[in-house]
Amino acid sequence: MPKPCCTKNSQKSKEIDSITEFIHILDEPNRLRILCLLKQGERCVCDIFGSLSLSQNLVSHHLKVLRDAQLIDYKKEGTRVIYFRNENVIAKFSELLNNIVTL
Repeated sequence: MPKPCCTKNSQKSKEIDSITEFIHILDEPNRLRILCLLKQGERCVCDIFGSLSLSQNLVSHHLKVLRDAQLIDYKKEGTRVIYFRNENVIAKFSELLNNIVTL
């Protein structure tokens, strides 16, 4: 009898682990709000915390978590740091999630 595709040793199981980590990161509403803002275009920290009415420290923390997960990236323009979504990584997670849900 073949092993189910979601057993511990399957590739699908590794994908499930990745999706679980992804969902855990997005379980924080402010991180979703940041991704939503960045979907509209690049933003600096001052634009993000101003739009969300959060402290700069809290926004910076969430940006770091999103950067560590490679969901966003940044570039420097003079003294400003501009954040933007990493659409390739977001698309990868979206595809993984779709593959798991449609087993």
